[in-house]
Amino acid sequence: DTLPYSIRVLFESSVRNCDGFLVKETDAMNILDWKTKQNHVEVPFCPARVVLQDFTGIPAMVDFAAMREAVRNAGGDPVKVNPACPTDLTVDHSLQIDFSKCAIQNAPNPGGGEQKPLARLSPLKPPLRKLPPCRGHSSCRGSCGAGEAGRSPGPFSAQIENTPILCPFHLQPVPEPETVLKNQEMEFGRNRERLQFFKWSSKVFENVSIIPPETGTAHQVNLEYLSRVVFDVKDFLHPDSVVGTDSHTTMVNGLGILGWGVGGIETEAVMLGMPLTLPLPEVVGCELTGTVSPFATSIDIVLSITKHLRQADVAGKFVEFFGSGVSQLSVADRTTIANMCPEYGAILSFFPVDNVTLKHLKHAGFDKAKLEVTEAYLKAVKLFRNDESSSREPEYSQVVQVSLSSIIPYVSGPKRSQDRVAVNNMKSDFQACLNEKSGVKGFQIAAEKQNDIVPVQYEGNEYKLSHGCVVIAAVISCTNNCNPSVMLAAGLLAKKAVEAGLVVKPYIRTSLSPGSGMVTHYLSSSGVLPYLSKLGFEVVGYGCSTCVGNTAPLPEAIRNAIKQGDLIACGVLSGTKNFEGRLCDCVRANYLASPPLVVAYAIAGTVHIDLDTEPLGTGFNGKSIYLRDIWPTRQELHTVEEERVISSMFKELKEKMEKGNKRWNLLEAPESILFPWDLKSTYIRCPSFFDKLAKEAVPPQAVENAHVLLFLGDSVTTDHISPAGSIARSSAAAKYLTSKGLTPREFNSYGARRGNDAVMTRGTFANIKLLNKFIGKPAPKTIHFPSGQTLDVFEAAELYQKEGIPVIILAGKKYGLGSSRDWAAKGPFLLGVKAVLAESYEKVHRSQLIGIGIAPLQFRPGENPSTLGLTGREQFSILFPPDLLPRMTLDIKTSTGKVFSVIALFENNMEITLYKNGGSLNFVARRFL
Repeated sequence: DTLPYSIRVLFESSVRNCDGFLVKETDAMNILDWKTKQNHVEVPFCPARVVLQDFTGIPAMVDFAAMREAVRNAGGDPVKVNPACPTDLTVDHSLQIDFSKCAIQNAPNPGGGEQKPLARLSPLKPPLRKLPPCRGHSSCRGSCGAGEAGRSPGPFSAQIENTPILCPFHLQPVPEPETVLKNQEMEFGRNRERLQFFKWSSKVFENVSIIPPETGTAHQVNLEYLSRVVFDVKDFLHPDSVVGTDSHTTMVNGLGILGWGVGGIETEAVMLGMPLTLPLPEVVGCELTGTVSPFATSIDIVLSITKHLRQADVAGKFVEFFGSGVSQLSVADRTTIANMCPEYGAILSFFPVDNVTLKHLKHAGFDKAKLEVTEAYLKAVKLFRNDESSSREPEYSQVVQVSLSSIIPYVSGPKRSQDRVAVNNMKSDFQACLNEKSGVKGFQIAAEKQNDIVPVQYEGNEYKLSHGCVVIAAVISCTNNCNPSVMLAAGLLAKKAVEAGLVVKPYIRTSLSPGSGMVTHYLSSSGVLPYLSKLGFEVVGYGCSTCVGNTAPLPEAIRNAIKQGDLIACGVLSGTKNFEGRLCDCVRANYLASPPLVVAYAIAGTVHIDLDTEPLGTGFNGKSIYLRDIWPTRQELHTVEEERVISSMFKELKEKMEKGNKRWNLLEAPESILFPWDLKSTYIRCPSFFDKLAKEAVPPQAVENAHVLLFLGDSVTTDHISPAGSIARSSAAAKYLTSKGLTPREFNSYGARRGNDAVMTRGTFANIKLLNKFIGKPAPKTIHFPSGQTLDVFEAAELYQKEGIPVIILAGKKYGLGSSRDWAAKGPFLLGVKAVLAESYEKVHRSQLIGIGIAPLQFRPGENPSTLGLTGREQFSILFPPDLLPRMTLDIKTSTGKVFSVIALFENNMEITLYKNGGSLNFVARRFL
């Protein structure tokens, strides 16, 4: 009764999965004794399911395809090779914004005035009947004059179920936005090979479901469609829980489902039937009290809680919410808060299931019997939170109190998500940023330059840019779009703005990238989507776009003007990350804001404005329009959300999931049990992890006369190691792709080519910031000692492998810092690295090295290469005894005659078993044999 609810989920899992080997009885007892054992022991956790997105999911599925082939070659039955738990892969990271605002353009004056229609793309579908289109909307099939919004019969006269997008002026059907169709076409063309492989995977593997492109983002689909809350497997009930390869997997904790993001290797381990191992975490209780302000959105609540929890130092801990304020938050509010937890460092932020959750599940389509079973089961196993104030709250490691009454609208920026700025202080804060020295907030603009204005010609009109001008305004797929209230607020604000005569400058890169088609549906069914489009917030597609830097380039004239005046141009987005230069290299100030504020700042055209006292612009008849004039009330939002959205949106998504989409349904894919690898493919290749697979594991082999591939210093991150981002034209990966007949325009990114180990191996240690002590300056280079040549890291490793010479890596403290990345371990393994010898390791990366078959060795306390007089030019020999034990001391001999001792950094017998098998992939493959 005193355990936090999140710890109860860990406890239930340990009891249910106890087998005496992977999960032991002592593990369950340690979790039960959480109060005294937290932070002192590691415990296993077996999630109920796995969610993947395509960038991180493709190497996992390629590994399973390769394992099938290896098992067949070793005499086993390849049909048995399947993920051990339900695995859902959403193709959502392939979307790029190649087209935007092709159906909508905006007038040049944010103060109002008559619009001049600009050149547009023609509708992609023929109209139902020939009628003059609305001005400013090429896709409308109705007839009206410019700006006659007042003639609209109202935004809510459309039917909810299967409602097409309607023109707001006379409710005539409008085709699917041209931008969506064109971006979809580009996405399928660019990623055809990968998509065919995914479709093959969905056909042949049990426990695998592929959610095709344009359905939604992984975390959104996880929340809206895949979540069970309680699993019912052949009348056996247990809690839903999940791990995923996306940091936003934490969103599901708002639904009472324990889940968080992990690295690719950990995810594959779970798919292979192995538990995650984590330190028994501290649990910070976050007590919510008070009443939410009518002007505060979920994002305001999120940013306020983010600040409180950052100050409370919750890094590496669970957060669990309780108190009277919790019941005031809808599930949509809760998932928004839970989704933000990676930004304040927590592993997850958990809202236990309560009556609010059950009400939401009813609207979401759970039938009466399922709801009754869910409620009865969760109450029986004490996983149901009672809303009554008299109920006993769990005991927590520490408690953080947040008063919801104190929360006012905020934005966050200009460089970090934790730097909150009250909207009523935005103008003065931005001015202070101009004055401050360059740093976490300041831009250090000279006083005489702060009022500079740069005139610019764009599409036949002159505009004036200044510090604070908004050039990117994006309502994007992260964080907000699981919450109907904030998206509807943006739509209702846009409706009022259009009706008042406000517009957005045409050079501002506006976009609307919903988390799923469900969001488009409820924006359409509530009548607000055409108003967003009227302001330039046209649906550009479904997936991660602006958030990951995939926005279309700014117009050349605007870029030149920003550079000419050295202006601090701004982006405003409704996401979670706003690092300097993330959106565009010439956009130095980026603010996170709620969707309605994104629209408001786009209308204003600047962040250098006091929204309380200064008008957004001039509307019809020259009237000044203020934010307060067009801000929707909480009652308006509540009415639309309850009456128009909740039940219909989940029905729509389920229908879409069952039907798929036309391009996906027509896509051809093999039917064979084994994947027919195309030797010419540059996207999908059979990796060599199983080349030496035998039925029985061989004892650990000695490493003899190994050369040092890289001699690195402290704090080498997974970003330094793992391939990421674009493929540099001078890199080893570029040379490989060029040899296959590709041009630089066809290189795509490392993320898109994660299914090709040849590309990824060449991209390992290819970071231009890599500092190798052999070279003496940042560069992805090393020395091949037998020849004395300075080469790319891959080229040197390739030569060593041809010569039959093993290699190791020397490193300093905290090797493997940063995000968990599977190729930060896979890449070195394929380069031929047998061991890493470092002063200390990041814990997750250490376990990943073992999981791939690389030995993590650690210098003894007080020793390092310098104290031992190592230059890295020696050759090293390491002997692993057959009876290898956790943290055993091993001797290393060098070619100079020096002998020194190191610690074999295996923490338990399970890790030694994995290492002796050549890693977790080979370990599980042998189980299939």
